[in-house]
Amino acid sequence: MVRFDFRGEIWYWRGPSPFHFVTVPKEESEELHAVSALVSYGWGVIPVLAKVGGTEWETSLFPKDGGYQVPIKASVRRSEALELGDTVRIVLTVGVST
Repeated sequence: MVRFDFRGEIWYWRGPSPFHFVTVPKEESEELHAVSALVSYGWGVIPVLAKVGGTEWETSLFPKDGGYQVPIKASVRRSEALELGDTVRIVLTVGVST
């Protein structure tokens, strides 16, 4: 398993399916890219266990502009009282078998 711990700001993507995200910092994105072939199930999407505060959930990181985005579900935002523009600490666990 590989673990990442970082902070990022919650931003909103309107798109056809609106959602809130946090951008994974460049250094962590480069490390994720290095293991992506071992864990991705297609299109560069990486399954992870994410944690913000006391809330943990399974999700997938989405590749964008050479980095990755963490989707922040509405239930997570509600349980942690998070809003657009908040800076949050995120812990990601990626299952990598070597």
